[in-house]
Amino acid sequence: MLTDISTVIWKEWKEFLGQRSTLLSMLFFLAVFAGLLPLQAGERWVDSPLSVANLVFVPLFFVLTVIADSFAGERERHTLDTLLASRLTDRAILFGKLTAAVSYGWGLTMVALLLALVPAGLKAGRVVAYPPATLLGAEFLSLFAIVLVSGGGILVSLRAATVRQAQQTLNVGLLAVGVVAIVGFALLPEAWRESLHEAVFAASTAQLLLAAGALLLAADVVLIALAVARFRRSRLVLD
Repeated sequence: MLTDISTVIWKEWKEFLGQRSTLLSMLFFLAVFAGLLPLQAGERWVDSPLSVANLVFVPLFFVLTVIADSFAGERERHTLDTLLASRLTDRAILFGKLTAAVSYGWGLTMVALLLALVPAGLKAGRVVAYPPATLLGAEFLSLFAIVLVSGGGILVSLRAATVRQAQQTLNVGLLAVGVVAIVGFALLPEAWRESLHEAVFAASTAQLLLAAGALLLAADVVLIALAVARFRRSRLVLD
C-alpha cells in the first residue's frame, strides 16, 4: 500500500510543480514572508509569535488551492474515471492525495521558517534562532492545521463538480468558521469570557501550544475518519 500511496503522491507533486501559478505563488510567499519581512524585523522576527504565526497560517491558503483540485480537478479534466479504474486501492488514492497536499503546505512552511533566519540574522548582525517552544509549536501547529484543512478540502472536493466550486465552498466555509468563532465568543456570558481570558494569560506558552495542538489533532482525526468513510470508488464512478 505504501508503494501505491507514493505513486499518487508523486503524481500529485508533478501536477503541483507543473502549474506556473503554483510556482509563482510559492516564490512570492517565500520572497515576502521568508525574505522581506524578516529583513525588516531583524531579531524581532524570531522573538515575535505573530511573525511565526504568519508562516504557519498563510500556507493554509495555498493548501486550499491544491486540495480543491484533488478530486474536483480530476472530474473537471475527465481523468477521474481513469484514476479510479487503476489498480490503486481507495485508501491509496485518498491518503496519497491527502499526504501530497500536507507535504506541500508543511514543506513550504518549514522552508520559510528556515530561510527567514538568514535575512533576520543579517539585520540583527548576528546568528538568530527561534525559541525552542516557538519552533516546536510552529512545526506541530502548522502540521495539524494543514491536515485539518486538507481533510476538510477532500470532503468538499469529493462532491464538487468543478475546482472553482470547491474553492468557493472552502473559502466560504473557512470564513464561516471564523465568524462563528468570533460571534460565539462574543455571546458567551461575561463571567465565562473573563475566566477564559484569565486562563489564557495565566497559562504558559507550552500549555497553550499543547491545548491548541490537542484540539487540532482531535479535529484532524474526525475529518480524516469522515473522508475515509465517504470515499467510495463506486459512488465516484456513478457521479
